[in-house]
Amino acid sequence: MTPTSHIFAVAAALAILLVVVEMLRHRRLRERHALWWLLAGTLALIVGIFPGTLEWAANVIGIEVPINLVFFVSIAILFLVCLQHSSELTKLESKTRRLAEETAMQDLRIRELERRLAGHSGD
Repeated sequence: MTPTSHIFAVAAALAILLVVVEMLRHRRLRERHALWWLLAGTLALIVGIFPGTLEWAANVIGIEVPINLVFFVSIAILFLVCLQHSSELTKLESKTRRLAEETAMQDLRIRELERRLAGHSGD
């Protein structure tokens, strides 16, 4: 790893971590969503500071080209983020459907009460 790429890797990892922490502080990102991004930023920072860890990890796993490990871990983290968002989207869709049904039932009850009141006031 050249000195320039080493500095770039550390700076990029620190930028990721700072952005995630700031988003957490300003409540623009929830903790459960930040977990994967903090993990990715921390791994990137470790590899940026200690580039030999990437080669070591690739050798331990049996991957010949260390950058392939970076791609694999990146894809795995993005997959987990998508899976988490899909799960939450499903929950929100269920809640929305239930709320719409409850609203329709309440609307029906209100119309029935208004109809009854209109019938009694005409007497």
